[in-house]
Amino acid sequence: MSQQRKIELLAPAKNLETGIAAINHGADAVYIGAAQFGARQAAGNSVEDIARLVEYAHIYGVKVYVTLNTIIYDEEVPDVERLVAELYAAGVDALIVQDMGIAGMDIPPIPLHASTQMDNRTPEKAKFLAAVGFPRIVLARELSLAEIGEIHRAVPDTELEVFVHGALCVSYSGRCYASQHSFGRSANRGECAQFCRLAFDMVDSEGTVVTRGKHLLSLKDMNRSSMLEEMLDAGVTSLKIEGRLKDVSYVKNITAYYRKALDEIFARRKEYARSSFGKCEPRFNPAPEKSFNRGFTDYLLKNGKDGITSFDTPKSKGEYMGRVKFVSRNFFTVTGKDFNNGDGACFVSADGRLRGFHINRVEGNRIFPQTMPAVESGDELYRNYDCNFERQLSHPDVQRRLSLELLFKENKEGFMLCGKDESGVECSVSATFGKQEARAPQHANIVKQLGKWGNTPFEVTAVAVELSKEWFVPSSLLSDMRRSLCDLFIKEHWSNHDREDMHLKKSEVPFVETSLDYKGNVANRYAMAFYKEHGVESIAPAFEKAPVAGATVMFCKHCIKFSMGWCTKNGARHRYKEPFYIVSGDGKRFRLDFDCRECLMNVVAE
Repeated sequence: MSQQRKIELLAPAKNLETGIAAINHGADAVYIGAAQFGARQAAGNSVEDIARLVEYAHIYGVKVYVTLNTIIYDEEVPDVERLVAELYAAGVDALIVQDMGIAGMDIPPIPLHASTQMDNRTPEKAKFLAAVGFPRIVLARELSLAEIGEIHRAVPDTELEVFVHGALCVSYSGRCYASQHSFGRSANRGECAQFCRLAFDMVDSEGTVVTRGKHLLSLKDMNRSSMLEEMLDAGVTSLKIEGRLKDVSYVKNITAYYRKALDEIFARRKEYARSSFGKCEPRFNPAPEKSFNRGFTDYLLKNGKDGITSFDTPKSKGEYMGRVKFVSRNFFTVTGKDFNNGDGACFVSADGRLRGFHINRVEGNRIFPQTMPAVESGDELYRNYDCNFERQLSHPDVQRRLSLELLFKENKEGFMLCGKDESGVECSVSATFGKQEARAPQHANIVKQLGKWGNTPFEVTAVAVELSKEWFVPSSLLSDMRRSLCDLFIKEHWSNHDREDMHLKKSEVPFVETSLDYKGNVANRYAMAFYKEHGVESIAPAFEKAPVAGATVMFCKHCIKFSMGWCTKNGARHRYKEPFYIVSGDGKRFRLDFDCRECLMNVVAE
């Protein structure tokens, strides 16, 4: 049988609490932002909290990655170098980085993962990144299964990380400049203003209004849970849940859901195995539709663009419940699933807006809202807050447990307690104690006392006792030995946790381009030196350093013409005069350019 391939479920951590919850609900790795230089500026954490998360994670063989995935300015380099040194000392397993300037900085040999912000979507780019020393590449969300497989075949020894769940950026990551252009808030600097979630009017070149007040760049949320096995077969190593701004309930629910789905695959497919240890038992039945979502899409994984948009609203619809049947003065009836007292619900009204309301009381299929909404017979209802489910999620977590087998035996000085846990770690402690024959059988009490591991990371599954005589063994001695063994196991897990040091290196493989414009995101002298060293002859500064008039500010696989049913590849036509423009609420105007051969839509600043 060939060696098993270790598969990682990677969950987001807004903070220490969320990171621990992700681990307790089945994550094999977590990613978290430090106080600076992460692509979600609002999700920053102290090095001290990150170190505490590392300590907890490493007990279970769970890895901790820190996002350092913004572009960096020259004056920030000393702060970056200092932060990386602190994170390395804290035991962080890897950094997720965007700025290639980090290759020239004075940093310790911490592993670096190539962020999706680098725009990683071709075998050629993957080959370059592997050649300079990246052990892992985070692929663009827009890739199909076939494209992922092609990249895996190009770099079979490099780990591929792919998103499986969460909010979607409509532009290729690292190639969105709309927020910077419109608001002076750079997505590449962790300050994205979510331009793509705004409402727009769409007009043609003659000023005819095509549609008004729609969220034309807003996508549904990703959910690829039905295609996990195909993704593994395509060569994916790490399955990533998006959401470093999401609350702890979201992370618990979604992590537990994917943990269960993966474990079911591993039970059938023995060539795959989880990459960490410990049993996770949530106190709820995970259900992704009950957490924040704009509706779900597998997002191009099998090359389809159908049903990827959320034009009516960028807000969470939640779980589809049924339809309004009858409307009275202060209540209405529904057909479908049952609501609960205290639920939150929503519907799309006749004017195309998402309207929400709070349910005060439920009597059978009768819904009594706190304030009567303008629902009509036939309206589809969604539950965007399930109070019973949220109550379950708010209960204290069940701690993750490592199974442990124990052997209690005698030695010359007294007694010895030996253990081996599911990860293969073995430890033993001895206690000097004068042996005396007991007046009563000891076996049952020994097993009972040694099984009391309480609020620790371990769960005893077997206790063997090997004594030449019925020696008296006091409960206090057993408790002391049990505590000492627990401390020793934890220290062994910390010391045995493997982090392979690395540095990026110069490679004979040239960069994939010989010229970089603003899309190269070069913002410091180290990045410029790196690209020149790898054959790039012409380098323009990053958009944030030198804005470009009339620049393309978004590069999208999403196509508004396709979503409108006007795809020219399908032979469709429309009555409007191109080019089309989208206009934001503050009057900013953007031209839509369609590259039908490459199946791309570009958003150009006017």
